[in-house]
Amino acid sequence: MKKVFLFLCLTTCALNSNAQVQLDDFGRIILNAYLSDDLAIPTEARNLLLTKLNQITSNNGMGGSHANPRFIISANVNVGTKDIIPGPPQMIAQNLEITLFVGDAITNTLFANTTLSVKGVGTNENKAFIEAFKTINPKNKEVIMILEEGKTKIVNYYSTNCDFIINEAQILVKQEKYHEAIYQLSLVPDVCKDCYFRCLDTLTQIYQQQIDADCKVKFKEAKVTWAAAQNPVGAEKTGDILITINPMATCQPEISEFIKIIDAKLKADERARWQFKMKQYADKISAQKEQVRIAEEKSKRDDLYRETQSQREAIAQDKQSQRNFELDKIRVSAYRDVAMVYAKNQPKKVTYNNIYWR
Repeated sequence: MKKVFLFLCLTTCALNSNAQVQLDDFGRIILNAYLSDDLAIPTEARNLLLTKLNQITSNNGMGGSHANPRFIISANVNVGTKDIIPGPPQMIAQNLEITLFVGDAITNTLFANTTLSVKGVGTNENKAFIEAFKTINPKNKEVIMILEEGKTKIVNYYSTNCDFIINEAQILVKQEKYHEAIYQLSLVPDVCKDCYFRCLDTLTQIYQQQIDADCKVKFKEAKVTWAAAQNPVGAEKTGDILITINPMATCQPEISEFIKIIDAKLKADERARWQFKMKQYADKISAQKEQVRIAEEKSKRDDLYRETQSQREAIAQDKQSQRNFELDKIRVSAYRDVAMVYAKNQPKKVTYNNIYWR
């Protein structure tokens, strides 16, 4: 097989950097379409080939944004024969071998590959390439096979490296890089069930640490703001800060006492706007608590239903069925919100170092 050398530098990333990070990009296996700058084909043909790679991943449920750039699908093109057909008009006919690769771009590990033989005829070389690339079928059984093989090896990667992934996240937490830690753990696909749920439990702890740390900073800022201007204007500025604090932060009792102090300080005719703002915040807390209560109740009903179906022993043996899935849904949504914001704020260019596959 022909050698394939992929080198991606900071200023020449061929990943789909225009794609928007979506919530559902987390918890899934995603392959990023990538073509090396060393691939010597005309620009228009290159763009079509990149589009074909994206079609392959999206049509097979593995498409997405650059949320997780680790795993890629790439291609190399070799011209087998090139014939000039006399005109008019003169035509160029090319027989091509397109080798598709799926792998880990960070560890330089090739997971799977296959070679497709295609032919294209056009009035120039660019059009001949384009006509050849048009014949690539995203549902080709050989293409699907390498995607499935790649998916299996990605699942194996997370399964065998789960301890390392969690430890790395804990190191980031010690450095107070909560958002990055949440992002890294959120990338674990839910098909990797054991690792996914282990990371979910770790995410619960880290997320609480993150919102508590955020609360500490904002609460301090709120107290400084109020101390500087203990009047209606100062109260409104303080309220603007307080309402950005996560309702589930453990500092809520302190905030409640602080709100009472401000409330008592203001004159009766000055309290209206302040109390309205704080009512909005209280409603936000109540809504989140109600959401959790409903989730808990649904989980209890689901457990009762399963037990009435004579599955008591099976449930006891199945750790996964013991989880409160409704609460997990709420948590996962919150964690992925944080991960999505982190991903969107990262540079759109990604550095791969000397990927060399044979």
